[in-house]
Amino acid sequence: MNLITKIYQAQQNIARVTVETPLIKNLNLSGLYQADIYLKREDLQPVRSYKLRGAYNKISTLTPEQQATGVVCASAGNHAQGVAFSCNQLGIQATIFMPITTPKQKIDQVKLFGKEMVEIVLKGDTFDACFVEAKAFCDLSKAVLIHPFDDEQVIAGQGTVGLEVLQMIKQPIDYIFVPIGGGGLAAGVSTVFKQLSPQTKVIGVEPQGAASMQLSMVNKVNTTLSSVDTFVDGAAVKRVGELTFEICKENLHEVLTVAEGKVCTTILKLYNEEALVVEPAGALSIAALDLYKEHLVGKRVVCVVSGSNNDITRTEEIKERSLLHEGLKHYFIVNFPQRPGALKEFVNQVLGDNDDITYFQFAKKTNREKGPAVVGVELANKEDYKRLIKQLDAHAFNYQYLNDNQALFTHIVG
Repeated sequence: MNLITKIYQAQQNIARVTVETPLIKNLNLSGLYQADIYLKREDLQPVRSYKLRGAYNKISTLTPEQQATGVVCASAGNHAQGVAFSCNQLGIQATIFMPITTPKQKIDQVKLFGKEMVEIVLKGDTFDACFVEAKAFCDLSKAVLIHPFDDEQVIAGQGTVGLEVLQMIKQPIDYIFVPIGGGGLAAGVSTVFKQLSPQTKVIGVEPQGAASMQLSMVNKVNTTLSSVDTFVDGAAVKRVGELTFEICKENLHEVLTVAEGKVCTTILKLYNEEALVVEPAGALSIAALDLYKEHLVGKRVVCVVSGSNNDITRTEEIKERSLLHEGLKHYFIVNFPQRPGALKEFVNQVLGDNDDITYFQFAKKTNREKGPAVVGVELANKEDYKRLIKQLDAHAFNYQYLNDNQALFTHIVG
């Protein structure tokens, strides 16, 4: 049985627990890119992400003997919620391994959806480390491992997103942008489009700090990253699936990477302009539109909004990363002369009318002519940065710029 047939079967299997999420034309994005931009709202699933599709399809196709032994999974959050929801519906016990760094909101949601059918184990700092622990537990317990992406039944479930898109839009689709973590969604959706709409270009999108699929495409072999930036936790995977890589390398038109700061800007923009709450992975497909804007004019485009499980406690970090990416926030070590009026001179002569000091840490030193302070300045316009530097130099302030020195920046500012 080929994969497209399994995707059609999956659509029947999952119908009782998933919703056919809306495909909505977004007027703001359409106007911005002079195109017809549609959002496939997988954030509106019962578990607020598409992951329910693959998890339920896989678990529902287990034999009674396999279901009796229970299931195990490793997940940064959304797959875990899909497994928890599925097991609660089917009456199957699940042990769910999650990285220690998983946002509390996602852990709480897993407990909510799984209830008494779920036990949560926090292990490892990344998905990959967590998966090793889950696999070891699985080998000992003989429970069934529900892989978050590298499984044909999981891929088939995720591929139903593509079927729904084509059933909802009868006109030709030029591009569909799909986020990539381990590659399950991209593999499933690209299989559907290759079979049913081969003229559509399927564009995969990864976070810049976890671009394992793009690197594997370049190397022409599945390649493991040495490290990942875990900020886009739903897509922070060191190594994509073996099966998903084989499918994606044949089906994807291109894989793009988006800076984490750009993802943050997109999250804030969607919230402020659309009242749309998305998690970092859920913003990837929309954040990538800027990278492709020359190709989009006059085209019909679909972006898969993969999930909305965002922890509100991360809001300040999201704002900070956005400001840094947009060139609106800058940090310095400024060596202030230890004399009265030095700070006043900095505020009155160096800063512009619309500049704001948002961070200031100073320790007065004895028997020294200068005292260092860490200063964070937020600008109204990124073009004001050149003027700020010019004024620092003109008034002979000795300073070190921190934004470009990531190791020092992280150590001092956090």
